[in-house]
Amino acid sequence: MKAPKTAELPAHIETEDELDEIMTRPPPGLIESVKTLQSPLLILGAAGKMGPSLAVLARRAAEAAGHKLEIVAVSRFSSHDARQWLDSRGVRTLACDLLEREALAKLPDSANVLYLVGLKFGTAQNPSLTWAANTLVPSHVAERFPKARIVALSTGNVYPLTPISQTGSVETDALTPLGEYANAAVARERLFEFHSRKNGTPVAVLRLNYAVDLRYGVLLEIAQKVWANQPVDVTMGYLNCILQGDANEMIVRTLPLAASPPAAFNLTGAKVLSVRDLAQRLGQLMNRPPTITGAEADTALLSNPSRLFGILGEPPTSLETMLRWVAHWVMKSRRTLGKPTRFEVRDGKF
Repeated sequence: MKAPKTAELPAHIETEDELDEIMTRPPPGLIESVKTLQSPLLILGAAGKMGPSLAVLARRAAEAAGHKLEIVAVSRFSSHDARQWLDSRGVRTLACDLLEREALAKLPDSANVLYLVGLKFGTAQNPSLTWAANTLVPSHVAERFPKARIVALSTGNVYPLTPISQTGSVETDALTPLGEYANAAVARERLFEFHSRKNGTPVAVLRLNYAVDLRYGVLLEIAQKVWANQPVDVTMGYLNCILQGDANEMIVRTLPLAASPPAAFNLTGAKVLSVRDLAQRLGQLMNRPPTITGAEADTALLSNPSRLFGILGEPPTSLETMLRWVAHWVMKSRRTLGKPTRFEVRDGKF
């Protein structure tokens, strides 16, 4: 089966069906990459913000490659809609509480595991659950799949704030963040490292910030404030972001980079972006001048993704495309998830 030609991106996205089609459209590099994967490809934590589109992206890539690769999406599936959406698109779904070893033992064996499990919001109210989700589950998964290649999603929050005069944290920087969530995320990485060193499990850790979908993400949050004539605080004055579809494609393509001890990679957009400039550009697109409050601090949460891009290449979707899509989405009052990133937080309290 021939790989499909890369379709042109639309000027605007009008519906969620159109958005989902674009987010799960496999590029040629991914189509070639999935040919090397053994079945099944196991995706743990598949009902979150990124998991459903990642699973369908992998499914479509396998179909385009003519490769019989079963995609298995695992989650508690508290949302019936998410499970039905995946089932209807050829992804096999399994309900499983990954905190329970007995449930985890019943999952099918797999040589390739994508780990998307994590808990961030609500940490201040229930820190014990955050620590359990971010430490016990990685340990259980590593014990269950000691010989599998594991790509584990982490976060750029494992780094401290970095001076804006630099290009962002790199993978060899010390992991000394603020707050319980960020430190639990460091612990997640360390537990994967422990099991990798103990059992020789090949692991790749991807430190992501921030994925952008039109239904959530930093660009949406800024656009919503501009459209509602609410002030945009620029104290956390700079950020990185990447389209969710581009991030998902790189997550799958990172499987061959898994190693023991684990390999760590930053996953985000190539450029350091000014929150003030983003607000002004969105204001131009929506014909609504932004109201700016605060002044840029001399540090921000920034990551340098050049290590991963040197291997996989840079993400193809431009910032201008994302801004145009987000502005149109907000002006048309399309559905959003109501899940803020809280990128403005500087004290680590989520």
